[in-house]
Amino acid sequence: MNLREFVDRLDKRGLLVRIKRPVDVKYEMATLMKMLDGKPVLFEQVKGSSMPVVANICSSRELITLGLGIEQDEIISKLTEAVDHPKEPKVVEAKDYEEIDVDLTKLPILTHYPLDGGPYISSGVVVASDPQLGLNTSYQRMMVIGKNEVVIRILPRHFDEFLKRGNREFAICIGNSMPVLVASAVSAELGKSELSIANALAETSLIELGGHRVPESEIIMIAEMTDEMRDEGPFLDLTETPDIVRKQRVAKIKKIFVKKNPIYQALLPGALEHKFLMGMPREPTIFREVSKVCECKDILITPGGCSWLHAVVSIKKKNPDDGRKAIEAAFKGHKSLKHVWVVDDDIDIHNLNEIEWAMATRFQGDRDIVTKKEKGSSLDPSSDIETRETTKMGFDLTIPAGRDPKDFKKPELPMKLNVKDYLT
Repeated sequence: MNLREFVDRLDKRGLLVRIKRPVDVKYEMATLMKMLDGKPVLFEQVKGSSMPVVANICSSRELITLGLGIEQDEIISKLTEAVDHPKEPKVVEAKDYEEIDVDLTKLPILTHYPLDGGPYISSGVVVASDPQLGLNTSYQRMMVIGKNEVVIRILPRHFDEFLKRGNREFAICIGNSMPVLVASAVSAELGKSELSIANALAETSLIELGGHRVPESEIIMIAEMTDEMRDEGPFLDLTETPDIVRKQRVAKIKKIFVKKNPIYQALLPGALEHKFLMGMPREPTIFREVSKVCECKDILITPGGCSWLHAVVSIKKKNPDDGRKAIEAAFKGHKSLKHVWVVDDDIDIHNLNEIEWAMATRFQGDRDIVTKKEKGSSLDPSSDIETRETTKMGFDLTIPAGRDPKDFKKPELPMKLNVKDYLT
């Protein structure tokens, strides 16, 4: 499914909220997105633009799995399989695209909050190409500073490496399929294409536009990086706290291609969609590391922990130190992790009450805490401003070794009954 096919599916299932009255891209749309967080929304009339805007389409695990065509309990295994066994996508003919004037003010680019440095493209997937390394896709936030200019926040990761190798021209894709949206958030090793990971998740073809191979998207822009530096930010980040202003590089937009009757995709910083796309692809990396030291059953990176700083790990405990080993492995699997809870596999990690119950009944603070001081996430506003050092803590909530497990488990219901028989 491409984006518009997915939107149609959401609409047919009654999951799409339609806003029919005209809405402003400055503050008003972002406010409604936040108020409807967790629900896909289509803004049919946008002030100052002919394009409708869709948002919140990745704001729950249910929506993401619906877009991937899988069950919720398959997320980790399917993502792991796709990362381990990517499939090179085929290139097909680009159909129903037209080139329009390069004028970013004509696109419905949102200004999310009064603290923002300006309008931001926050759902744009950057596609970079290198003769040796192939294709790389990643999310890069872009603050609009002119009709054909954006300043891009660039971290020292793969896109930065592609630029250092002289690949100054790249594509920006807005309005992508679910496999591309999810795969572009995966941290794969340099040289492994996220688009091949997307194709392993579900069939994903590439098209060629403006001399670039890109996924089929609603809007495709060709940009060139300059050597000019400008202030970028402030920007509300994943933790729902403002990121600082930095000098970042300016890119010029050279061409814009759009599908017939294009749909713009918006992504609200700090909202559930941002959290799920950032955090969920880290679950397989934690699962892989924990599985090296014990039997891992499930992983959850929690939205309450900004979908970045907190994780819950479910294990089948076989040895007294499996809980502590799982804690250390989880920190290795996701280096930005700040707090991790390890539970036995009888605890439903998607039920926060059960996690709290395990902490209340199976945990002792003087025995079951792992503490370490080391570099953490730059997104954590409480970490050391200069060094980014933070205190990391792991909580072993598993049944204490040497104790009878029966003393730590809730009893099953004494009889098997169908409650409906008693209500009719």
